[in-house]
Amino acid sequence: MLNTFLGYLGLGLVLALPGIGSAIGTTIAGNAAEGGLKIKPEGSGNFMVLSALPATQGIYGFVAFFMLLSKMSDPANGVIVLAIGACVGLVCMLSAIRQGQVCANGIVGISQGHNVFTNTLIYAALPEFYAILGLVGALMI
Repeated sequence: MLNTFLGYLGLGLVLALPGIGSAIGTTIAGNAAEGGLKIKPEGSGNFMVLSALPATQGIYGFVAFFMLLSKMSDPANGVIVLAIGACVGLVCMLSAIRQGQVCANGIVGISQGHNVFTNTLIYAALPEFYAILGLVGALMI
């Protein structure tokens, strides 16, 4: 019974934490985009792409949730699911928040007239890489 509870707690964490991180990350970048639109409205396409980028970690959490759900057929896996869910959820949450901050800085730079869209995408891919590693690690267990 306890293992089952712990497993479902892990499932909740792997779904909730990346979603929370994505919500925070996209709003960090979205706030910068709103400010940038006042200065450079023609940059809205770039702002939109950069604002949406942190949402991908929520998708990774959703994928990990379905992968871990199959492990719940054996209640003995509860502690494993909790550990994986907490680790992947935390990595994805922090990655999304930090990626949102990178994207926000890029949006500010674009709104100030600097040609930094491509560089910002490259820099924003770095925190994304760790979320992907977390998901791949969960796949391997």
